[in-house]
Amino acid sequence: RPGRVGLGYLLNNQGCVKAEATLANLPASDRGPNRSWYGSAAAAELHDMDWLRAHTKPQEDVHLRSLTNDQTILTLAGPKARDILSACARGDWSAQAFPWLSVRECFVGIAPATIMGVSFSGELAYEIHVPNASLYAAYLALRDAGAPFDLRLFGARAVESMRMEKGFLHWKSEIITEFDPFETGLDRFVKLNKGDFAGRDALLIRGAEPPRRQLVTLEISAQNRPAHGGASLMDAEQIVGTITSGEWGHRTGLNLAMAFVKPEYSAVGSEMMLDACGDLVKATVIEPCSFDPSGSRMRS
Repeated sequence: RPGRVGLGYLLNNQGCVKAEATLANLPASDRGPNRSWYGSAAAAELHDMDWLRAHTKPQEDVHLRSLTNDQTILTLAGPKARDILSACARGDWSAQAFPWLSVRECFVGIAPATIMGVSFSGELAYEIHVPNASLYAAYLALRDAGAPFDLRLFGARAVESMRMEKGFLHWKSEIITEFDPFETGLDRFVKLNKGDFAGRDALLIRGAEPPRRQLVTLEISAQNRPAHGGASLMDAEQIVGTITSGEWGHRTGLNLAMAFVKPEYSAVGSEMMLDACGDLVKATVIEPCSFDPSGSRMRS
């Protein structure tokens, strides 16, 4: 709907997941007419643009323009994020006026910005898209507004830990073309009655068959080593799964990993052994992956 943000997934003709995109419906404003804002992994620009162009039909009035070299994203995350944003951006940023998964064009300080209520960290957070020429002005405005709240910088390893605790999926880790949405825990995004789309015919067949693998979250019974993507999960001499991501969960106090495993090993409590640099370490399924971008699920 206008002013709202959602997630969408691109498929290939075999019904497997090609990419993930954040989609926003920007209402008409003094900056332009009604537009669709498409965002994905930074490394996926050419990959996704190729897919979009290949699936744009000749009779459709669709124009694609890349903003990768024009815009930079600042992420403001944490329990005081709304207070900081309210102190430096015009408008009402209350939960009622700007609920989760909303988008708005505004100013942060003197910098024009497009702000989305989305998060890859699992916290209350905002993606602040700013033209490069105004980036420093927006950054200073946020730092000044955040000083009373002890605002600090955080890095990619912190985000990786938080998204693992939240169960958020990463492109080219959990989101890969070897598996379909049902196997990846993205069932809620599949709308087979929504008309024709790339991969639909293949999904009709896949949905009627048992999954080959299932994405799960694991607890690794070791505190001195993480699970690395590509590592094997074993049951006796049999390989039963493959790790996609691993990181320490600082809030949960758990050594977490995600993995695609055989369906018979996907139930909560299922145990297998992780090949961790030549040593076998127990790995236990603590949750099946069923991705919910609404932000309602946070592990305790």
